[in-house]
Amino acid sequence: MQGQKSDSLVSASAEDYLEAIFRITTNRRVARSKEIAEAMGVTKSSVTTALKQLSASGLVNYDPYSYVTLTKAGEDIGRSVEERHQFLAGFLEKVLGVDAQRADQNACRLEHVLDKEVYERLTAFACFLEAQGITSETWQEGQSE
Repeated sequence: MQGQKSDSLVSASAEDYLEAIFRITTNRRVARSKEIAEAMGVTKSSVTTALKQLSASGLVNYDPYSYVTLTKAGEDIGRSVEERHQFLAGFLEKVLGVDAQRADQNACRLEHVLDKEVYERLTAFACFLEAQGITSETWQEGQSE
């Protein structure tokens, strides 16, 4: 199951599409293929292929030349991927001191491969660090002494 979370039957690529659609439909009620292609940096034909597969899986409502919306299942996955992405990017940037662009790029890869237990432990660890007031600056200062 390379490229997939062990607790999900949805591919990393499908998760990326659902995340992009979720982001777009958070601001609007619907998404257009063109907007999805722009958000993901892919061609409209790639989006059409993915939307057909996602529709067949019951994750999006899609008709050619129409708007795209997420089903409840698709929205749940899209929201989950977006939440993982935001947490991971923030952790990499604020705790590990990775620059924002690299943090975002790495979060995009990590969000698909961390299983549920590892993700939960990582979020618990981040909460512990925050409660202790530990940031990238404080732990890095401690290393240089």
